[in-house]
Amino acid sequence: MDEAPALTLAVDGRRPPTPVAVKELADLCDRVEDTGPGAVAVLRVAGMPDPDWVTGLDTAVVTKWERTLRRFERLPAVTVAVAAGDTGGCALDALLAADLRVVAPGTRLTLPADGEATWPGMAAFRLVRLLGAGRARRAVLFGDPVGAEEALALGLADEVSDDPDRALADLVLRYGDGGGSELAVRRQLLLDDATTSFEDALGSHLAACDRALRRAAREPA
Repeated sequence: MDEAPALTLAVDGRRPPTPVAVKELADLCDRVEDTGPGAVAVLRVAGMPDPDWVTGLDTAVVTKWERTLRRFERLPAVTVAVAAGDTGGCALDALLAADLRVVAPGTRLTLPADGEATWPGMAAFRLVRLLGAGRARRAVLFGDPVGAEEALALGLADEVSDDPDRALADLVLRYGDGGGSELAVRRQLLLDDATTSFEDALGSHLAACDRALRRAAREPA
């Protein structure tokens, strides 16, 4: 099987959201969408913000950053993030928005502080969605770091590897051809199912089943 084309972006958690960071992520989304089926989006994330990182930060830029992350999260492609070292801020945002996550030993995932408490961005939302309020409590309320092995045990990481590049290549080879619009649909169902009742979820799942059956009927036997 041919390896899926991987389109890569480095996300530096040491810097706050900026118009440049927003544009870089939006450009990656453009490239993935232009590449089409089989594309894989890869984020290499690392770094923690300085203590005064919110100084001069603008709500409008934060809003654009969060919206672009949401666009990344909805891409019709497999998305993978690779983290190494202390990871927070924009780097943590990007990591948690990916489908698959590889972390190097010694990696620590940490919500940064805003001067008085932890930063109340959507990384906190994603942590609660992924872990539940109980397991995410100390990380969200007090900024307790989540180490590599704990992240693996909690499901925040899919692999802890001394050779993240090899682990990344293996994941791309294994899952890279599974992208497309139907992946985006399954991802949205997965996210919605965490907080939706059976009755409310039924319609969305049946609609997806109907699309799958129609697609199968169009394909030659």
